[in-house]
Amino acid sequence: LSADYSQIELRIMAHVCADAGLTEAFRNGEDIHTTTAASVFGVGAAAVTKDMRRKAKEVNFGIMYGIGPFGLATRLGIPQGEAKEIIATYFERFPGVKEYITETIEAARRDGYVSTLIGRKRYFPDINSRNFPVRSNAERQAINMPIQGTAADMIKLAMIRIHSALLKKKLRAKMLLQVHDELVFEAPAAEMDTLGALVREAMEAAIPLSVPVVADLGVGNNWLEAH
Repeated sequence: LSADYSQIELRIMAHVCADAGLTEAFRNGEDIHTTTAASVFGVGAAAVTKDMRRKAKEVNFGIMYGIGPFGLATRLGIPQGEAKEIIATYFERFPGVKEYITETIEAARRDGYVSTLIGRKRYFPDINSRNFPVRSNAERQAINMPIQGTAADMIKLAMIRIHSALLKKKLRAKMLLQVHDELVFEAPAAEMDTLGALVREAMEAAIPLSVPVVADLGVGNNWLEAH
């Protein structure tokens, strides 16, 4: 059995920045990359092309890493001016994300660290460096840490709860691997329904967010089939 968090970092970003557009999209069960593409390129969701969605996906994940026009232009293979316009439009459509970035950098400069939702801290000694590349790198990491760090916290909390549930129910199922936002289990076929239910519950309830948390499950004779 494979259990994979669905777009968990974007969901956490929607929660921490409290942006109305992102929050509404997740609560409505929309495809977030399509929603972003429609907003950034000024078209209806039905008119979003695969190329638009691909670009929006790069923007969605790039923003969490503090990507700038040069970085986005390099990823998408477009002129830097076009990348700058895309980022500017994104921040116009989702102002809460821009506020989160600004406030997080300010907090890191003031306190020297940033925290995940459950309070785990990471310190950034270079956040006030006079060396621009060094300082910029620390800023990008500070923007990302509360999001990616919270995702890491969530799956670890889920693993602890799942381990306890497996012992309590005396299941033969074994938790084999954690790969990024995915957990992989081995179990007898007769236990799959029970295992799937407890895994989904533990993962989706690990840290409550203001948007739905979704764990996608797959079953197969091997990891490739289940993934």
